[in-house]
Amino acid sequence: MTDDVRNIVLGVIAAGISASLGWLARTYLWRRGLRRRQAFFGLPANSECLLVVNRYAGAEGAVHRHDAFALLELSALIKDCGAHAQIITHDTAQQGFGERTEYCVGGPTSNQRMAAHLRTLLPGVRINVEQDPGPDRVAFQVGSERYRMEPGTAEYVLLARLTGGQESRPVFLFCGQRAITNQAATRYVVRNYDKLRRKHGNKSFCLLLKVVNSQAYGPDVVELVGDVTREAQSPTPSTPVSHRAGS
Repeated sequence: MTDDVRNIVLGVIAAGISASLGWLARTYLWRRGLRRRQAFFGLPANSECLLVVNRYAGAEGAVHRHDAFALLELSALIKDCGAHAQIITHDTAQQGFGERTEYCVGGPTSNQRMAAHLRTLLPGVRINVEQDPGPDRVAFQVGSERYRMEPGTAEYVLLARLTGGQESRPVFLFCGQRAITNQAATRYVVRNYDKLRRKHGNKSFCLLLKVVNSQAYGPDVVELVGDVTREAQSPTPSTPVSHRAGS
């Protein structure tokens, strides 16, 4: 074997080893990222989870189109984690929580399951469910603060990841003042998952988000109002402090 042939063979071997090491490193990082994603969202490979949906007011069995978009985003996330979803309506989800990961979409006026979760898991949250028009319609009260909606301009949504214990699977709540805010919250958690995981780990949290100018920007412009976990998990005080949505 001449020196030139030997150099070519050694070069090919070195390139093969380098490519193999690079592939192994990328595979390791991808699998580590997937495991972290699965742990945060409570979606081990081949596991089952629940997608609990509300019903569009005035249309039996129908789902608002923005809630349908939220379900599509969650379905893509579940598929990426290698899990399987069962979609059920809010009034048929007569079971406990913690055995299977649950994603619950919609406010308490259209989702009985959400209303039950708020009473049980977030006693510091109150939502005005009266249908009469007025400034306090679907207003949020979190602790001593009240957040009013300005339709199409500034609307609020609660994004929560809650667990009943170390061994239980999480419940994710997407509880908005309008359907478009539910979609905004699902998009927010998917896009900002890594930041949320680094800050909260796999612990419970409740965030208050504000969807800005949805009539122009849809569900894409979202501001974090704050982490309201402590206030949401504590009993509500009797006298709230009011805030307009634009403040």
